[in-house]
Amino acid sequence: MFPPWTTPEAAAEILKNGGVVAIPTETVYGLAGNAYDPKALAKIFEAKKRPHFDPLIVHISAIEELSNVALEVPEVAKKLAKAYWPGPMTLVLPKKDCIPDLATSGLPTVAVRFPNHPIAQKIIRLAGVPLAAPSANLFQHVSPTTAQHVAEQLGNVIDGIVDGGSCGVGVESTIISFPEDKPVILRPGGITPEMVEAVAGSVTIHESKSNPKGPMLAPGMIDRHYRPQVPLYYGAVPKNAKIPSETVRIAFGSQESVIPPTVNLSASGDLKEAAANLYAFMRQMDKPGVELILVDPIPNEGLGVACNDRLKRAAVRQLPESF
Repeated sequence: MFPPWTTPEAAAEILKNGGVVAIPTETVYGLAGNAYDPKALAKIFEAKKRPHFDPLIVHISAIEELSNVALEVPEVAKKLAKAYWPGPMTLVLPKKDCIPDLATSGLPTVAVRFPNHPIAQKIIRLAGVPLAAPSANLFQHVSPTTAQHVAEQLGNVIDGIVDGGSCGVGVESTIISFPEDKPVILRPGGITPEMVEAVAGSVTIHESKSNPKGPMLAPGMIDRHYRPQVPLYYGAVPKNAKIPSETVRIAFGSQESVIPPTVNLSASGDLKEAAANLYAFMRQMDKPGVELILVDPIPNEGLGVACNDRLKRAAVRQLPESF
């Protein structure tokens, strides 16, 4: 059957038998496989065309299950988990031997998340194992926020897709590591730096860049990522810039620009609404006949930090000189 729509119950059986299934979460759709099974993990990498130096996030269905995959948990990590789990936050912790090196790109740590989505939680419980689940899209492409997005890219190479509607948060989880037991944000996401600071007292934001000499510290840190096929330019358009006739604009708030808005992430300037719409609008504008996507600047605060992170990785560095 194409696309391979399936129920949570059937998905759990597929996962028990070593298959891979796209499942909904509150952030984006994930391509899930048994986190204990190297063969299932290999299927995830193969389906996504994902390089093995980019580690996976392991998903659990209860805080108590953290001890199944993590060797130790610093006190500050426990406080954050109590405050924001289930939710869009991933903790990077020393891993137990039961987690294969393939899941962690050979690192001694594992990225763990407890998703705030009833269907995801149900599937993990029914499968009886933690699930490794990166975003359910081809590597470096725009992340999926609906089941249809998954079907368009991966429907013919995976074992099932569970449709849970649109994702409420719309950008991936915040990833936090704990060097010397102090929280460091490796990737901004659905839990803002201010929210981490409120619980932990202080937080550092790591300037994430590609590491060509070894594994990435966490998913989503590659310089070029989340990128549509049509060139995307993020930020204020330079004066006298050459803009092709087939240009679309993803606006934010009531800003003025060189062309009228095609769509607006949030006409009222609401960062939560903007984050929820971001990937869906990027996909909507990424279509044949479009020559350039312009995206208005977004304030670098709250959820805007995550939006800025994704858009800077998705964007071309300068406007193309010819179209």
